[in-house]
Amino acid sequence: MRSSKEMQDEINGQGVVDPEVGVGSDVEPINEVSPEKAELEQVKGERDQLLDRLARLQAEFDNARKREIKERADSRDYTISNTVEPFLGVMDNFQLALKADGTAEQLRAGVELILKQMEDALKGLNVQAVETVGTQFDPRIHEALGSIETKEFPDHQVLEEIRRGYKIREKLLRPALVRIAANPDQVAD
Repeated sequence: MRSSKEMQDEINGQGVVDPEVGVGSDVEPINEVSPEKAELEQVKGERDQLLDRLARLQAEFDNARKREIKERADSRDYTISNTVEPFLGVMDNFQLALKADGTAEQLRAGVELILKQMEDALKGLNVQAVETVGTQFDPRIHEALGSIETKEFPDHQVLEEIRRGYKIREKLLRPALVRIAANPDQVAD
């Protein structure tokens, strides 16, 4: 028969351990891992791998961005140096012309040679002058600063170039400033 103490312990949940059942029979052995814990560990491992991969990709992207900025700067510097180089000789010749003692005619001849050198440098960069005098006015490449009334030339023909225009290949760098013919006898198209 059970004592009142044993009955009270059973009611309070502190029952006497049955020696046949053994201690903690409903508790899993320590060496075995539950499937939930194993899955959690696997998910944690995958998370850690993904975070590591993300960090590596971010570093790779940052390095690629820095490399692209440096390559762009190098390309710009290379382009500028190749563009400026032909004009250094032109500047040298202008400096020599300023130091030279000679007549106005000799100075003019020297400046004409320098201008020719400058035109050659521009041609090397595929920059060409816009055709003006003698051509028909084209608002895409000419800018009219005025007109000259005349009956000798067709209406809207370019008569005078005030400032030369330039284009690189087919792209206009700046329009030519011109004066055009205004022939009152002809009707403009």
